[in-house]
Amino acid sequence: MPYTPILATLGYVLSPDRSDVLLVHRNARADDQHLGKYNGLGGKMEPGEDVVECMRREIREEAMIECLDLHLRGTINWPGFGKQGEDWFGFVFLVTRYDGTPPPANAEGTLEWKPVSSILDLPLWEGDRHFLPLVFDTDPRPFHGVMPYRDGRMVSWSHTRL
Repeated sequence: MPYTPILATLGYVLSPDRSDVLLVHRNARADDQHLGKYNGLGGKMEPGEDVVECMRREIREEAMIECLDLHLRGTINWPGFGKQGEDWFGFVFLVTRYDGTPPPANAEGTLEWKPVSSILDLPLWEGDRHFLPLVFDTDPRPFHGVMPYRDGRMVSWSHTRL
């Protein structure tokens, strides 16, 4: 059977001095699978989009800013991550320059600037603690990881850098 994950983007927008990152605190919907957690911005790819177009559209929709410089930091295969056990595959970006001013909130929750240095202290998905250091490190090589989930919990994590 072919593997047909949901394709998505996940972006982390840095402040101009690169000390803070824009996150969404998912606190707007009681039925949200991510309720209470902090996440980067992003979402599902639409037909006809490439991953860069998807990332720009998602950040425009969620934070009302335009991405000027963005860098692919890695990819993650999340088998079983979805609410009904769907498989996801994500392209993870770091946005280092943008135009505009994010609003205080969107439909998912409040938009908050948090220090990059303390991102791991926030309520996050358990698995985010494994890949976020790779997003913000100085190694120029993208990472490529796999992080299976079962019953809403991370099962394992492995990654490669070429």
